Amino acid sequence: MPRPGPVNPSPRPAAGAVLLLVATRKGAWLLHGDAARRRWRLDGPHFHGHSISHLVLDPRDGRTLLAAAKTGHLGPTIFRSTDLGRTWKEASRPPAFAQPTDGSPARSVDHTFWLAPCHTNQPGSWYAGTSPQGLFRSDDGGDTWQPLPGVNDNMTLREWMGTVQDGTPDGPKLHSIVIDPADPAHLLFGMSGGGVHESFDRGATWQTLIGGLEVVEGFDVTQPTFHDPHCIRACPSRSTRLYMQNHCGIYRLDRPSQVWQRIGRKMPRKVGDIGFPMVVHPRDADTAWVFPMDGSDVWPRTSPDGRPAAYVTRNAGRSWQRLDAGLPAEQAWWTVKRQALCADQRNPVGLYLGHTGGEIWMLRDDGGATPPQSWRNIARHLPEIYALETAIPAAD
Repeated sequence: MPRPGPVNPSPRPAAGAVLLLVATRKGAWLLHGDAARRRWRLDGPHFHGHSISHLVLDPRDGRTLLAAAKTGHLGPTIFRSTDLGRTWKEASRPPAFAQPTDGSPARSVDHTFWLAPCHTNQPGSWYAGTSPQGLFRSDDGGDTWQPLPGVNDNMTLREWMGTVQDGTPDGPKLHSIVIDPADPAHLLFGMSGGGVHESFDRGATWQTLIGGLEVVEGFDVTQPTFHDPHCIRACPSRSTRLYMQNHCGIYRLDRPSQVWQRIGRKMPRKVGDIGFPMVVHPRDADTAWVFPMDGSDVWPRTSPDGRPAAYVTRNAGRSWQRLDAGLPAEQAWWTVKRQALCADQRNPVGLYLGHTGGEIWMLRDDGGATPPQSWRNIARHLPEIYALETAIPAAD
């Protein structure tokens, strides 16, 4: 049976344009913005009706797109395009767990959740994180994928990995794959649940990185299995700094320290510091954005009081500013998933959020102007939005 592709071939983006990659529960779209980011055009659907967890453009060539797909009864796979979505081809060997040889239960990939290009000096190489938790690598542009035994066959890590029964709504996940730009052998990832883990030898061995992180009251903070990082981001302008949105707060880590600092305590008390996405400024390591959710005991996972807003820190977490101008003032119970908030590299920075109601909103953040800029709706009526990524296409 042929795999689904785009309805119409994708046109080439214009010079200076902004490209937003949209992954949804029922397909993928490419949202083209003009150089001024005022007019937007949707291209799609690609893979209509199929679940796309992540859509990423390879920054090393500006042309190769990878789409993490779950195609109904045909199962999980990866699609590849080397012409910015004009044509697509399925991976010949998608991520799949190796058959166990020690008598342990066999596992199967439900879906690939996170895609990450490897280091800039490793063109064509990618990592993929899956649900249930697994780490895979491709060295041929995403066509064939190999499991990393240092993670997938690591029985200590396996003991910490979450299960479908642990409460993660759509399954446990390995996510937030971060590669050190100064050292391709140094990488880390988060597991929901299962904590944060770091390797200095290309994934052969791992150590935990959970010092300072909190867990839900009543659970043992020393056990990685009870830790639930939602999203981890490295600062492009300072690779020694990491930010995290966690199930239990907002954190920052400055190397060489091994202890995370909870910087979300400065958020307004009635809003709290619980949520899913985390975004850092492309040029300023002190600036980061979050989108908080109702973190009450019931965990509604919607905007507190039905009043959606992003929050920004411009001083590494010492204070936070509410960014809600232009957003609905009431009865807007949005859910923004961990990959559905992103920023472009323009000046001023463009911030983009997509929620499960199928809308995309954009804010030009000029670094704290008074009064703050207003959010604008740039797309609506889409399926439930899973992930957004900005991209810089290669010039023709």
